Amino acid sequence: MKLHELHDNEGATKKRMRVGRGPGSGKGKMGGRGIKGQKSRSGVAINGYEGGQMPLYQRLPKRGFNKPNRKAFAVVNLGLIQKFVDEKKLDAKAAITEDALIASGLVRRKKDGIRVLAKGEVSAKLTIEVTGASKAAVDAVEKAGGSLTVKSAPAAE
Repeated sequence: MKLHELHDNEGATKKRMRVGRGPGSGKGKMGGRGIKGQKSRSGVAINGYEGGQMPLYQRLPKRGFNKPNRKAFAVVNLGLIQKFVDEKKLDAKAAITEDALIASGLVRRKKDGIRVLAKGEVSAKLTIEVTGASKAAVDAVEKAGGSLTVKSAPAAE
């Protein structure tokens, strides 16, 4: 097979309708927009407009608050760390730091730090050093004979 022989399956693609290209096309003259009126013209954005009635999105009450300077953590589950240890992508004997997690490919980027959660089983004796961890995750690692230390988050730049 060569590059120029590649093509989509039959019926996978459909040619787009070109509007306003003469009466023979079936979408000529007005291009399916009808006669006159606001919607027949260009530059019209009336999504959510309800003819003067108060729109639904304005009638519903506002709830909650989004903290503008909140911390975003990369989340890792214990089960995944154990899986990477079993597959020899992480060294169980050495301390598992945030940089080691990124180097192994378990975490893409650090964000404001890495937080370990307790989903999954951990059987290896691990030494983990991360920015955050749930109480259950700390208990699970210590139960397996390892240690999970939580260091303070890096100062904001």
